[in-house]
Amino acid sequence: MSPLLEFYGVARSFGERVALDDVNFALERGEFAFLVGPTGAGKTTLLKLVNREIRPTAGEVWIDGVAAHTLKSTRVAELRRRVGVVFQDFKLLPRLTAVENVSFGLQVTDLRISDQEALDRAQDALDAVGLGDRADAFPAELSGGQQQRVAIARALAPQPPMLVADEPTGNLDLETAWQVMTLLQDVSRFGTAVLVATHNVEIVKRLQRRVLTLVEGRLVRDQPAGRVGRLAWAVKS
Repeated sequence: MSPLLEFYGVARSFGERVALDDVNFALERGEFAFLVGPTGAGKTTLLKLVNREIRPTAGEVWIDGVAAHTLKSTRVAELRRRVGVVFQDFKLLPRLTAVENVSFGLQVTDLRISDQEALDRAQDALDAVGLGDRADAFPAELSGGQQQRVAIARALAPQPPMLVADEPTGNLDLETAWQVMTLLQDVSRFGTAVLVATHNVEIVKRLQRRVLTLVEGRLVRDQPAGRVGRLAWAVKS
């Protein structure tokens, strides 16, 4: 079986600034990996390429057999149903309840889903992240950790084979961050590939999962799960 996510010689420039340069890696189905590196290393750019928010300047990005680098704009919504996204700042709509936030996200990515089906699937997703009893709560009534769980439920509701998370614990205390990371690990155990961009050194070292290190747009180290030692924050290519 081919990898779920593949980067081949990927580069991305913004004018004269090179954000990514000749990045090559693959992520298997159900694999969990961290994406690390200093600020400005290219982590967010890489995640945006996975979600086809942007195209590469050069190279190929394949997601679940789909060539994201050449995908027509009319098919981007189809690709995004294959990729769930979790943000640092949650991006929940304050006037919608937890279940409404999740169901709204479903219907945005797939207009064919009825209101009732969207609500049913949203409730199932909230149950899966342990928030089934807070479905009718508004974001302001939830803790930061609970809001992030709603965001994860929203990302998982379409049942995507791939999930990317951009600093998902950045606004959380350490205990809550651990709870969120445990949840994301559980997601990968059920077959979803998970790629997490983070600055949290303690979590990365303690979990001992695969680590991809970006420095100045280049992938300078790929440490396999269980062999994570010194993190290459300051490595120069």
